[in-house]
Amino acid sequence: MAAITTLLTIEDFERLPADVAKGHELVDGELVDVSGNNPLHNWLRDYLIAILLSFVTDHGLGRVISEQEYDFEGNAHGPDVSFFGPAKALLVDRKKRVQRFVPDLAVEIASNSDTYEGLLRKKDRYLRAGVSEVWLIAPEIEEVVIHTARTIRALRGTDAIETDLLPGFSITVERLFQNL
Repeated sequence: MAAITTLLTIEDFERLPADVAKGHELVDGELVDVSGNNPLHNWLRDYLIAILLSFVTDHGLGRVISEQEYDFEGNAHGPDVSFFGPAKALLVDRKKRVQRFVPDLAVEIASNSDTYEGLLRKKDRYLRAGVSEVWLIAPEIEEVVIHTARTIRALRGTDAIETDLLPGFSITVERLFQNL
């Protein structure tokens, strides 16, 4: 007799104790381990948060947050960094672990436990759910690939990371990785 597996919903995931949910995402109804970032990953995430937070705050563009979970088509993912504009800031439910909207920008930094295919699946899910732009960052090769529904831009070295979501924001890829 085959075992019956009960798949979790966003609401089930929301009710899990913090110590069970921590370090996990909800993917296709199952908990997936996403823990174990190394210092390179964390330094890059924190630097990106610092520069984006300063820019977004100074220009009144919305909110920047790290590791916040959102509902992507019934899946709970927490991009390493995310940004959303003022209209979506009104949708934030401070009592919920998983926000019931998606950010405008989602940034994923490849870690040792990620696979290329896994990152592409996540990027596709983000875009299908309504994220305007996804940045996939590969620290080992110092590359940033910016995906939208219609374009893909691979950036390296002196290429500038820029987005219409943050008018006036610009940083070169080499500067992003400079102090790591």
